[in-house]
Amino acid sequence: MSGKRRKQWNARAPIFAALGDETRLSLVSTLSDGQRRSISQLTARSNLTRQAITKHLRVLEGVGILHSVRVGRESLYEFDHKPIDEIKQHLEMVSAQWDRALARLKAFVETKPDLRHGDRIAAD
Repeated sequence: MSGKRRKQWNARAPIFAALGDETRLSLVSTLSDGQRRSISQLTARSNLTRQAITKHLRVLEGVGILHSVRVGRESLYEFDHKPIDEIKQHLEMVSAQWDRALARLKAFVETKPDLRHGDRIAAD
């Protein structure tokens, strides 16, 4: 893996880590419908305390997946799809690279009669 590609993955690692928690993933799923919600509304859907939900929201906000908007005395949280879209594009690029690599391997194997029929190549 090139240095540039490694940096790209390293920059995205915190997002994957944040989404690796079941509670945070559930919060993202809830907020992905585009509606802003307060901590009270998000806590009502969970068995967790407001403090626990707040900690999870801070993690998600820290990696840019959520943003809070102050409305009066409340903070409303909303989903930001941009980091997820960037990860999706990156994963599609990696998937395409793997598809090309597997196609090259398939073409190589199919052109080698000894490999195609499962014969072993004798060591010289």
